[in-house]
Amino acid sequence: MARTDMREWQVNRRERTRHLIELGGLVVKAGLVDLTDDDRATLYGAFLTVADKLRGEDREQALTLWKRKGKRAFEEMHF
Repeated sequence: MARTDMREWQVNRRERTRHLIELGGLVVKAGLVDLTDDDRATLYGAFLTVADKLRGEDREQALTLWKRKGKRAFEEMHF
């Protein structure tokens, strides 16, 4: 029983780690690391600004705009 719990914990941890790595990759792909000289405080402040926008009245409009822009950017990427 303990072995199964440990494996489940490891699988969940790996999934979480992969998810975090993918999110970090988006930060790099967007050019934010270079544009901020890898300044973590600046990046965090920008993310907090986005979060504030999503808590506001313009939430749905912002999500629609950003999703459309993101989908276009993914489609234009050449691997």
